[in-house]
Amino acid sequence: MSESTTTSGRIALLGYGACCAAGCLWGTGFYWGRLALNEMSVEHMVLYRFLFASLGMLPVALVHRNRLRLSGAEARLLLACAFLGIPVQFLLQFHGLARTTVSHASLMVGSLPVMLAVAGAMLAARGAGEERLDLFGWLAVFASTVGAALIVLGGSRGAAARGEPSLAGDLMILGSLVIALAWILLSKKLMQTHRPLEVTAYTILSGTLMLAVWILGPLLFNPWLRNKVAPPPFAHVSAMAWTALAISGLLCTATTTLLWNWGIHRVPASRAGIFLNLEPAVGSLLGVELLGEHLGPFAWIGGGLILAAAAALTARGARPGSVAEPEIILE
Repeated sequence: MSESTTTSGRIALLGYGACCAAGCLWGTGFYWGRLALNEMSVEHMVLYRFLFASLGMLPVALVHRNRLRLSGAEARLLLACAFLGIPVQFLLQFHGLARTTVSHASLMVGSLPVMLAVAGAMLAARGAGEERLDLFGWLAVFASTVGAALIVLGGSRGAAARGEPSLAGDLMILGSLVIALAWILLSKKLMQTHRPLEVTAYTILSGTLMLAVWILGPLLFNPWLRNKVAPPPFAHVSAMAWTALAISGLLCTATTTLLWNWGIHRVPASRAGIFLNLEPAVGSLLGVELLGEHLGPFAWIGGGLILAAAAALTARGARPGSVAEPEIILE
């Protein structure tokens, strides 16, 4: 065996390891978010998370600051992606998590690869160069849709007790995935002409700035408001909550993106995509084992359908050697 072949094998092994680590870390995002939500509001938790994520992405943006040159239209597109992907998606997603369980939310996220396949099929119908779904693909889409419906039906219709799934929370998670889908498709246009790493870094930094204005801006009007806006908690936040926020920002957002971008350029997309299915599996396991959540029969069946459909599509949907979606920051 030649030295070049051995080196290529080691690089491929490292690529698989990077994708596997990214999938596992993404799967812990809802768990750390739940721990932080015990001590603060959704808005403040998401803000702190992305401030930590920005600390991780700032060196990338500074090192490559002269490499990302955007036209006016591209800059507006990046800002639109940042707005949809950070404030809108994550606030909706974690407001949903506050109303449902980590295990339910994680299983719902497993439907995103299937949603991407449907979007690709719709673009293919318009001649956009995407790959069409065959009969097997549409059967997987149908199975995933049924699975999501079963999970939603398994939630409470009324005001659920804390730690219990609810219809409203599950639907908010599903809505955030639709927004994530739009964000990924828009970002893909930028990544066709610019490096994914720089696009991702500036998207996160821009989105965090928008998030800060969204959440902290109303504080400026406190002198004239009857009901004062609460400032972000700081002094009374426990070490556990700060640890959860730091891990969710630095590891589950910044590090996972860097690992995924590095890994997918060194292994076939048809195999790397399978590691995305670790996210819902790890997330639901953490919810059940560490938070004592209970998955009803509908959720078990629905989650199984979603995971099976996602695994089938990611294994068959991409041709070896093609490039997988480079930017997927789910939770």
